[in-house]
Amino acid sequence: MKKTLIAATLAATFLTGCSEPKTTQAQQPSTETQTAKAELGSFGVDLTARNEAIKPGDDFFMYASGTWYDNYVMPADKTRYGAFAGLAERSEERVKAIIEEIAARKDLNTEEKLVADFYNAYMDTDTLNKLGVSPIKPLLTEISNVSSTDDLTKLFGQSWLTGVNSPIGGGMWFNRLDPNKYEMSLGAGGLGLPDRSYYLEDSERFVKTRTAYVAHIADMLKFAGVDNTTERAEAILALETKIAQGQWPREKRRNRDLTLNQIERSELSSSYPDFNWDLYFEQTRYQVPQLNVSQPEPIKAMIALINQEDLAVWKDYLTYHALSSNAELLSEDVFNTNFAFYGKELNGQQEPRPRWKRAISQMSSTDSLGFAIGKVYVARYFPESSKQQMSALVENLRTALGERIDNLDWMGAETKVNARAKLAAFVPKIGYPDVWQSFDCLSISSNDLMGNIKNTREFFRAESAAKELQKTDRNRWGMTPQRVNAYYNSSFNEIVFPAAILQPPFFDPNADPAVNYGGIGAVIGHEMGHGFDDQGSKSDANGVQRNWWTDADRAAFDAKADQLAAQYSQYEPIPGNFVNGRNSLGENIGDVGGLAMAYHAYKLSLNGKEAPIIDGLTGDQRFFLAWAQVWKEKRTEQSMLNQLRGGTHAPGRFRAQAPRNHDAWYKAFNVQPGDALYLPEDQRVRIW
Repeated sequence: MKKTLIAATLAATFLTGCSEPKTTQAQQPSTETQTAKAELGSFGVDLTARNEAIKPGDDFFMYASGTWYDNYVMPADKTRYGAFAGLAERSEERVKAIIEEIAARKDLNTEEKLVADFYNAYMDTDTLNKLGVSPIKPLLTEISNVSSTDDLTKLFGQSWLTGVNSPIGGGMWFNRLDPNKYEMSLGAGGLGLPDRSYYLEDSERFVKTRTAYVAHIADMLKFAGVDNTTERAEAILALETKIAQGQWPREKRRNRDLTLNQIERSELSSSYPDFNWDLYFEQTRYQVPQLNVSQPEPIKAMIALINQEDLAVWKDYLTYHALSSNAELLSEDVFNTNFAFYGKELNGQQEPRPRWKRAISQMSSTDSLGFAIGKVYVARYFPESSKQQMSALVENLRTALGERIDNLDWMGAETKVNARAKLAAFVPKIGYPDVWQSFDCLSISSNDLMGNIKNTREFFRAESAAKELQKTDRNRWGMTPQRVNAYYNSSFNEIVFPAAILQPPFFDPNADPAVNYGGIGAVIGHEMGHGFDDQGSKSDANGVQRNWWTDADRAAFDAKADQLAAQYSQYEPIPGNFVNGRNSLGENIGDVGGLAMAYHAYKLSLNGKEAPIIDGLTGDQRFFLAWAQVWKEKRTEQSMLNQLRGGTHAPGRFRAQAPRNHDAWYKAFNVQPGDALYLPEDQRVRIW
């Protein structure tokens, strides 16, 4: 529901070490039938979710999860539900128990008191309702007093503190040519709708959305006492449409060659004139000796808009976004009005999530109290044995990928040396950080929610600015332990798996090994795959963005990537709306390659033996079923559209079909020509 600013983009991608393992055999999990009971079914897969009336070769997603899909009724407070959402709910319930237990005690240490006070302030709706919009009244007054482009520039530079959208935004990230250094990355943002296509396409669906957006903006402006709200809302939409016209499409924004444009701070004003950069950076708190302009032409387009557009429209734009971006921190009437559009209209969500869940979401991020909570979460819910088993799985996947690189028929010896070096340098982070975030000097009140938000933003910005000229902090995590997710960071060549994802259906120490390899094994492979996808492959073993490929090998890789992009672009979840195979290419390479690595590692773990038959299913069948059920999900149509236009991942039902590129799947489920998912061998994409 919250709008996002396109600035420094995490080179980390959704759903990994140190040195090559000396042996393979010693680290393999046992292939014997488990004695302790798996959480799902008899061996780790929910067989009752299947629809065996559907042929696996026609729709593997519905074969694996069709009975569940047909019978699951979406709750009013959700727009999607599946394996990830189920685990996220478990994590939320655990975090809630942690916070409520802390809040009920009196003998609290410093961090516990921060958590208790923040939660109590968020849950105090009586106080928030009495305050109305007064917590942002100073901001609204500052916006009202804008009388020059310099005043605008100042507010844009303060967007990190105010939460207000800005057409130009930036954040501290890693220098892609020297990952031991930080640099600021600048990009273009400022849209209230999920993607530029929502403004620029004239289909009936998007015209309806824009009409509803104007009505919503008008309703929100009333909270600021604005008159002529419909006319002014239409002007805001017109301004955002011009912003959208100046932005790059998403598939272009993910091209790391196009987004690497380093520039010295001293040269910025001459290369990007007519903007008061000194005033802007003064607000950001950064000294900024060097920058990377990730979107050069869009930045120039935003500067032109700032100078050319009517100042009154910019003020209305900022007023609206001040209200909308901070709606969850204000009175319930403001929040509900904002939810009516961003929740119901845009996502098909009929009711807001319970307030306690919203509180946990606000508190659990890396730039809030997430690590203070995560420290307790790990102590309670993440045994050391899980970390050890996960470490062994990572090394098995490393071994498997190494063997696969050696056997690639499309890659030459010179490039293989570099690929092997990168694989050997992968750094896995599992469960939780080795060094926990300190919260010294952070001030939190039990009765001032907006003040708490500002204090946390100030705290983390000050910490970031203090580190700007220091060596990059490789202990820092981009996710908290209670987050159900994983990522790859190309600058550090690291793969990161928070504790909360290391649960069924991804990972169960009591499940059949085939299931763990098809679940978390393929997730490990997916993150490793990001180091070798169409963009991650542009960085070397040390995280430096450079070309380590021969021209012939890169051309061969690109041909395979193009084939995969075309394959996914044929999926049509909503009539007339297809998966963007080019924008989702990195994730699709991660899925297809990760699945191949995990299958290879699973076969290595068998040590030449045949896997047992369990409940009538072979090891290969259990492996692929585990993969498909990881991507079990159901969505509202609006949520699906947002994913297609604004997301980098294919929807889950199509990620579940990735096995159609693997020969073993055809044999395991007797997939034949004529089946809907059947691909001739020369059309099956085999990259890693």
